[in-house]
Amino acid sequence: MTIHRRQVLRSGLALGCSLAATPFMTPVTFAATPGEARLVVIVLRGGMDGLDAVRPLGDPGLKALRPDAARDGPALDGMFALHPTLAPLLPLWQAGEFAVAHAVSTPYRDRRSHFDGQDVLENGGNNAEGTLTPGGDGWLNRAIAHLPGARTETAFAVGHTTLMLLRGTQAVSTWAPDAGLDLSPQTDRLLERIYAQDPLFAQAHAEAEALAALQGGDPMSSNKARRAEALARFTAQRLQEETRIAAFSLGGWDTHARQDRTLPRALAELVTAITTLRETLGPDWRKTVVMAVTEFGRTARINGSGGTDHGTGGAALFAGGALAGGRVLTDWPGLRESALFQDRDLMPTRDLRAMAAWVLRDHLALPRSALEGAVFPGLEMGAPAGLIA
Repeated sequence: MTIHRRQVLRSGLALGCSLAATPFMTPVTFAATPGEARLVVIVLRGGMDGLDAVRPLGDPGLKALRPDAARDGPALDGMFALHPTLAPLLPLWQAGEFAVAHAVSTPYRDRRSHFDGQDVLENGGNNAEGTLTPGGDGWLNRAIAHLPGARTETAFAVGHTTLMLLRGTQAVSTWAPDAGLDLSPQTDRLLERIYAQDPLFAQAHAEAEALAALQGGDPMSSNKARRAEALARFTAQRLQEETRIAAFSLGGWDTHARQDRTLPRALAELVTAITTLRETLGPDWRKTVVMAVTEFGRTARINGSGGTDHGTGGAALFAGGALAGGRVLTDWPGLRESALFQDRDLMPTRDLRAMAAWVLRDHLALPRSALEGAVFPGLEMGAPAGLIA
């Protein structure tokens, strides 16, 4: 009996796994679109503390809320400084290739659930309750529908389900370098034989074995940086070919305790991902925008465990050679007690979806009518963000 690779693909080798705050298996999804502009969206799962990642040291309210917190880091301007772990990104800031949107959030409010918050972040709907727009698809998939001539890169054989961000009617490819398939030697040899006559699938299988070797060990250990490097390098290689849009997620941002120890590990992984993308993309970096977003920020006050709890307003980080960076974009609300959201969180003053929409408008040339209608239903984009050079 002749065995075809499509039969193997249908047999269930593509695994599915989703953990909200600390996903050990990270999907990378791709889409091929016309043109040279490239976009990478990184979902920071768990709720990044924007007040610690990009510190408003010029706000006197910070010391009152966090009297024991570290108050140093590379200065960005007279108000904000980077967390010391983000110091490798300072040269990008100085080159106009790094920017921050602060005091931003999705429309999601009050309940502060990772699962609901991430669904709203990836779905892009205009609601505060965590319910999804009809169809339950992702805003980036809906954006692809408005790109003339969009096409799909050939699917990779080993992987699991697409991020909601890119889930929908527009077909995209999925690849999971850390899927942990745990194939037997016999199955692995069978795949080698099946893919032997197809250079694309043979290469994908070889890359799966090489990348899987990088994923060994405890995912919460220093191997996370190696995982981020593998994800970013693989993504950059695809972006150098047909792929123009990619998305993946990084976990470890749920810093309820000992944030001084846990947050630097997550930030280091993000730094590794961004710098690896820049190094691997080479000349294509100047056509690239990287957008790192999270489901919500964290409480303005440190809790009794030296951490922070689920909040509202936070920060989004942008990198890439296509940016008009070197700026913190914010309508800063201040950190005085009366300015906090529900007396606990950084007050969100800008819609994170508007920041994403302006990137899609100015970088990928999507029409504003489509962005405010189909891509982000009910959104009012407001004034141009000016993130793209």
